[in-house]
Amino acid sequence: MDLSEIQGIKVDKHSTGGVGDKTSLIVVPLVASVGVPVAKMSGRGLGHTGGTVDKLESIEGFKIELSKEAFIRNVNEVKMALVGQSGNLTPADKKLYGLRDVTGTVNSMPLIASSIMSKKIASGADAIVLDVKVGAGAFMKSLTDAKKLAETMVSIGNRLNRKTIAVITDMNQPLGYEIGNANEVREAIEVLSGKGEERLTKVSLTLAAHMAVAGEVYSDFNTAYQKLEEVLTSGKSLETFSKFIESQGGNSQLVTQPEKLPQAKYQIKVTAAQSGYIKEINAEMMGNAAMHLGAGRKTKEDQIDYAVGITLKKKVADEVKAGEVIAVIHSNIENVQDSIELIQQSVKINKDHVEELPIIYEVIE
Repeated sequence: MDLSEIQGIKVDKHSTGGVGDKTSLIVVPLVASVGVPVAKMSGRGLGHTGGTVDKLESIEGFKIELSKEAFIRNVNEVKMALVGQSGNLTPADKKLYGLRDVTGTVNSMPLIASSIMSKKIASGADAIVLDVKVGAGAFMKSLTDAKKLAETMVSIGNRLNRKTIAVITDMNQPLGYEIGNANEVREAIEVLSGKGEERLTKVSLTLAAHMAVAGEVYSDFNTAYQKLEEVLTSGKSLETFSKFIESQGGNSQLVTQPEKLPQAKYQIKVTAAQSGYIKEINAEMMGNAAMHLGAGRKTKEDQIDYAVGITLKKKVADEVKAGEVIAVIHSNIENVQDSIELIQQSVKINKDHVEELPIIYEVIE
């Protein structure tokens, strides 16, 4: 894509996918509100991982398809636009992607790296910040593999004259408290209001600070982080999010009235079987529990129910008492036994105190 009509250094962001990962909904308006132009193409969710496009489509009236002219105009005016990937973007990757299943090369590191980077390069940005997830709910289960993937992608980007940075972040437990579509938009609004969950806020600010430095708005990471923290609490980034929703045909009233987002018919509580400390919340199992409710797709053809999902009430290292609520299921069907069992299996409770997991592991430039 030729984005030369967009003023300024265009910065893109990509996540390798996870559970409860609504960082794009936070990071993009955050950096746009300090003047970094973001022209972003995003994908849909498949399997246990959620997609940004699906989350945005839970907003009434929101258009994920824009003409190239409207896309460029929105980035120049609002400093951000977010659309679904067009059918003619990286056609070679589509053919290779289709072959990877039948040739047993889905997990091939060079093919994963080239698949991601071909789309990022073709999307026309000047600089790219990569969020490489590691842990139970990520494609890269070990830190060694995550680091290798990050280094490969950074090297590809830099060799093609795109300033590329990778941040390795934790995906052993879901990110934030919400898993789903409409409920993740609600949580993104909380973060943009300066009232978000601590780990999700920290990941979002870290990615945004690297994007703001790559966009040459700030000279160094620490200054960028501090300034963006101020922007987050001032409400300026929430205002940008509201303008962005409006610019793509969505109902921006939900920024101040999140109850206007789709709501599920049933709320079912899942409780802890014993007292102790949360040792593990397996992100992949949690993602599958949400998928069984209709929040995700088993196949590309599956329809998504935007209202359904899971709200976590506890995080790793939190104390819990037997019978206390650890999660709430939002469902449009009454029988959700599969999801209840998956949630119970995913949460491991230890008698002794547990250390909190790190959220940022490493930055590769």
